[in-house]
Amino acid sequence: MGPQRAEILQKELGIFTFDDLLHHYPFRHVDKTRVTPIGAIAPGEEYIQVAGILSSFELIGERRGRRLTAQVRDKTGVLELVWFQSISLIQKVIQPGQPYLVYGKVSFFMGKPQMVHPEMEAWDPEKLKGKDYLEPVYPSTEKLKAKNLGGRQIGKLTAALIVHLTERDLPENLPLKMRENLRLMPRFEAFRNIHFPQTTARFEAAVRRLKFEEIFFAQLRMNLLRWERHRFSKGVVFEKVGELFNRFYKDCLPFELTNAQKRVLKEIRIDTGRGKQMNRLLQGDVGSGKTIVALLNMLLAVDNGYQAVLMAPTEILARQHFQGIRELLEPLPVEVAILTGTTKGKERRALLERLVAGGIQILIGTHAVIEDPVRFQNLGLVIIDEQHRFGVAQRARLWDKAPIPPHVLVMTATPIPRTLAMTAYGDLDYSVIDELPPGRKPIQTVHRYENDRSLVMDFLKAEIALGRQVYVIFPLIEESEKLDYENLMQGYEAIKTYFPEPQYWISMVHGKMPAHQKDENMRRFVTHDTQIMVSTTVIEVGVNVPNASVMLIESSEKFGLSQLHQLRGRVGRGAEKSYCILLTGKKLGNEARERMKIMTATSNGFVIAEKDLELRGPGEIEGTRQSGALSFKLVDIVNDRAMVEAAKQQCEQLLKEDPDLSLPENGVLKEFLRSQKGKTAWSKIS
Repeated sequence: MGPQRAEILQKELGIFTFDDLLHHYPFRHVDKTRVTPIGAIAPGEEYIQVAGILSSFELIGERRGRRLTAQVRDKTGVLELVWFQSISLIQKVIQPGQPYLVYGKVSFFMGKPQMVHPEMEAWDPEKLKGKDYLEPVYPSTEKLKAKNLGGRQIGKLTAALIVHLTERDLPENLPLKMRENLRLMPRFEAFRNIHFPQTTARFEAAVRRLKFEEIFFAQLRMNLLRWERHRFSKGVVFEKVGELFNRFYKDCLPFELTNAQKRVLKEIRIDTGRGKQMNRLLQGDVGSGKTIVALLNMLLAVDNGYQAVLMAPTEILARQHFQGIRELLEPLPVEVAILTGTTKGKERRALLERLVAGGIQILIGTHAVIEDPVRFQNLGLVIIDEQHRFGVAQRARLWDKAPIPPHVLVMTATPIPRTLAMTAYGDLDYSVIDELPPGRKPIQTVHRYENDRSLVMDFLKAEIALGRQVYVIFPLIEESEKLDYENLMQGYEAIKTYFPEPQYWISMVHGKMPAHQKDENMRRFVTHDTQIMVSTTVIEVGVNVPNASVMLIESSEKFGLSQLHQLRGRVGRGAEKSYCILLTGKKLGNEARERMKIMTATSNGFVIAEKDLELRGPGEIEGTRQSGALSFKLVDIVNDRAMVEAAKQQCEQLLKEDPDLSLPENGVLKEFLRSQKGKTAWSKIS
């Protein structure tokens, strides 16, 4: 291949080496022996193959509107063929009057079948007799097709490569016993059969083998990282459960802990006491009590002479954590401070000095806590709230704040589906708080259409008359900040017409607002100076107003499932019955309708997360890693759950028996991992 075509192949498809070409899999195969009679073509059929004699070409239109047409005819009917591009090339290469195999996507125009830009080749029925011949179709791009590197040409390149390969070029990388137990095709055969299978059964066996290999090695790398950390990483030791922890637990806890919270505390207690660095993900539904678990862990650190830091994604949330934690710790001799972007000048300098001197035991803040001037005397525990809001590099900077890396606990209120957790978070230990504290009443969720708006507003008025408060949330569409702002302002004005001053007072919060104004408007809502909070999704995480009993989500169809569930969790925090109203337009797509159905049917965050994964796929789920852990070529973690589970079991069994991969039969694994070093992007920090 010449340098120009090589360069465009690299740019368009990331194919640099023979190995890359081998892993550029076909997205389907065409059975060249299966020919559909033209008379049997029915609407609804997508890709088909016909065989017949080609009629003469006809050129229609001029310049840009030009198109070339022809017909292919068999005993049962006629199919029209149309070309809009490469017309002169088609006229040179294809001979009217000859028999052709014609393959492509069929559509109907004025009731007659037609095919645009079909794939064609000379047809010799004798050549195909007795063969099950599957031709691969490869992904390509318009730029590549212009350089004569369409799917068929990529197939020819791959065929030329495979002819030269031997078993030594593609050595086996799975132990024989594992292959036999799982009945997996040998590796060399699998690569030949995923590209050029003799039969459909062999193609399926090849896909199964290569899918398993892909997910198994992803699991193995992650689990080796985890084993390595458990065995070799150094961490500070929290030797005792001291006076502060015990006093708080006995005298200051506002409620009895759930069994799930106690279980998680025990897991963390074991982790932090064994001299290895903890790297744990704590997931729990909205309102499951993650913050109290975090606070008890910070007291554990302080009891052992260490400082703790809690990092939150927004100033509103950081201040809320600070106020809540300071109130809870008031009876105890613990110094709590807050550091955000708005902490300036003299106040900031004094705070940083006290931090280095050890005068502050618990620091709560935003991204400001990872800045270089922020130093600790003895940092032992880092807690990151809503971890998906922070980049890997940002989180890693907290490791540099102590000579021995501090223990890391990351919390998320976005429940992570089990398959996703196994795949993307395999290098972490993870804990789940899967029960809500007693006394939390279920939130009644209803779906209403735009033409029910006046009834919805009457309901809000009735709730406000009972002394309750209301959230009204507008979506961020992100086409442009200006548009979002205009949508919000229009919505705000519309709400004001239903709720005029001075009978009603409204707070508004949005992303473009200065921090001090945002905080002031939030404060007014928290202190009940205003009854209605109009907001974009900045309200989504952590805001706690027990008196708010209604969450109205405008244009709910524009939100993902997990986001709707997060927003719903802002209400239902007090003693009163709470409601979530999903307001949508009348015309809904199937997926949006399904989301509304799921939201009204369940309030279980884990069920919702699984459904979200099914509807949207792993790439779009908020909170998945930035590490490329999910960039699989073949595995689909939604539809291949059983395989993900099987690979996980094999991996755990293997590492239990041979954690160093030192047994002779596991040499192939070790060798393959060594050959792949540096090709996988993963990070050691949550």
